[in-house]
Order: sequence, then C-alpha cells, then structure tokens
Amino acid sequence: MTDVVLPCRNEAPALPGLLARMPAGYRPIVVDNGSADGSAAVARACGAEVITVAEPGYGAAVHAGILAAGDGVVCVMDADGSFDPAQLPAVAGPVRDGEAELATGRRRPAARGVWPLHARAGNAILARRVRRVTGLDVHDIGPMRAARRGDLLALGLRDRRFGYPLELLIAAGRAGWRVAEIDVDYLPRAAGTRSKVTGTFLGTARAVRDMSRVLAR
Repeated sequence: MTDVVLPCRNEAPALPGLLARMPAGYRPIVVDNGSADGSAAVARACGAEVITVAEPGYGAAVHAGILAAGDGVVCVMDADGSFDPAQLPAVAGPVRDGEAELATGRRRPAARGVWPLHARAGNAILARRVRRVTGLDVHDIGPMRAARRGDLLALGLRDRRFGYPLELLIAAGRAGWRVAEIDVDYLPRAAGTRSKVTGTFLGTARAVRDMSRVLAR
C-alpha cells in the first residue's frame, strides 16, 4: 500500500472526484489545514483518512501527512483536482524500483490558461536557481512527488510554508539523491476551488517570497 498525502484547505468540491479516481493500492490521507468549507467531512464521507493540522502552511500539512503515513513510498499531491491520481504510479515508479530517491512531477498544461504566465515564470526562475545550486536537472518545483518516508524524515526539513518543496529539492541535491522528473498532466481545477499559489499574483508572490527565504539559507 502506498500512502498519498493530500494537503487540503477548502477543497470540498474537488475531493469526491479526486478520491474516486485514486488507483488501487494507493491510500489517501487528507490533511485538513484550516478548511472552512467542510472539506474534512467530505473526505471522511468518501472513505479517506483525515488528519487535522492547526499550524497553517503547505509545509506543515505535508509534514503532518508524512508523519501519519506508513513506512515505504509516500506520494504527495495537491487536493484541488489539478492532477490526475491515475498518474501516481508513474511518479512513484522510479522510487519503488530503486532508480531514484525522489521523483517529482513536471507539469504539462492540459488546457489553455491552466498555468498562468506569472506562476509559470516564477516557477521557471526558481527551478533555474535550483539547477544552479544543486546540479539537479529539474524544471518544476514539483507539487506532485514521491519518496520513501524514512528518507524524507531523515532530511530534517524545517520549512512549514510554501518554501517546503524548494527546501526538499535543495536538501535532496546536497544529500546526493537521484531525482527523476516525470511529465504529468496539469489540469483545470475542480469548479469551486482556487489555487493558493497560482490563482492570484499575490499568491504567487507569497510563494516566491517563502522560497527565496529558503534559498537565502
């Protein structure tokens, strides 16, 4: 069984469809991070394990989900419907097969306007800096990823906000991890949901700020 950590804040409209498409052998763990729309109740009604995290922030939710996961390979994926759970085995494969310590999804927009220019540009700048700092051949600050739980915890990541994915890549590079980047579809979000990062210029600016602080360390 492979656990899938789904950090969640106000994603109730997306959860039924997302959880229904979870492939066999993949167990969702929905990490409710301050939702005000009943996301936790919706997830439980769909049969998912739900944990609640009071500390705000993407990194706080992901870290709590990893702590709650079982040993072995663990995946992380956004809960807003922008990724297809059917592609989880492709992302987890290189880690499960011993070809990489970390696999990340490289977003490929599946529809016009899915990935706004301001968000794509910010991601490209950060990915370029990661390549320069770590030597890793990565092009996306992967919001869909897989690694072994014990390996993730051993990195001792500290960021609990939007800087978490960047800190993970930098720490992986310094640890000498092999990192595989897998193309994944980037889909329109479920109706009624909104990205905390790419949905607005302000959201993107906050994420870049958090990630820049990680780079400054």
